[in-house]
Amino acid sequence: MKIIVIGATGRVGSNVVAKLAKSPKDEVYAGARHPEKVPAADNVTPFKIDLTADMDDIKETLPEADAILFVAGSGGKDLLRIDLHGAVKVMQAAEEKEINRFVMLSSKGSLSPDEFDDSPLENYLIAKYYADEWLMHNTDLEYTILQPTALVEKTGSGKVTLGAYSTNENSIDNVADVLIGLVENHAGIKEVIEMSTGNEPIPDAINELD
Repeated sequence: MKIIVIGATGRVGSNVVAKLAKSPKDEVYAGARHPEKVPAADNVTPFKIDLTADMDDIKETLPEADAILFVAGSGGKDLLRIDLHGAVKVMQAAEEKEINRFVMLSSKGSLSPDEFDDSPLENYLIAKYYADEWLMHNTDLEYTILQPTALVEKTGSGKVTLGAYSTNENSIDNVADVLIGLVENHAGIKEVIEMSTGNEPIPDAINELD
């Protein structure tokens, strides 16, 4: 499977790429502002992508592929241009290149605007809200939106809850495994999936999705 990872050098993206690099069945295109930071691997091709460029430039940048994993983020530094508009331009480019499978890493509460005022992540959640809404209502992509609770730097347990929240955190390791599982198993199409650390093995949890 040919998989594009947008945000390949970020906290989640670097973990995703490292895991996919061990999978001989996948061909990985690792998109980042600084592709030279992507570790070398036989099945990983780094490429430069600028999410502040116009859509046509982004389209020309994207390799031919079967799916896109969008895990990029500005870390709160450029929410409108990266987390919102950058994401939308990648969606538009994906449609024009007929890359129909699109998995978006989002956040708990991103589609609950009534709760934004009470969150320290208000501006981030607003950006994710409009990006997620665009993906659902303004594209024909086969999307999945993953909404994990807080990401933490812990070794993954390999066990999660999908479709509900049972804890307030997720290891980045677990999140990367779920993202890969969603893509490789073509699971959770047209779904918004809540995620937290839980008690169900990740393969089983993914297999139970529609």
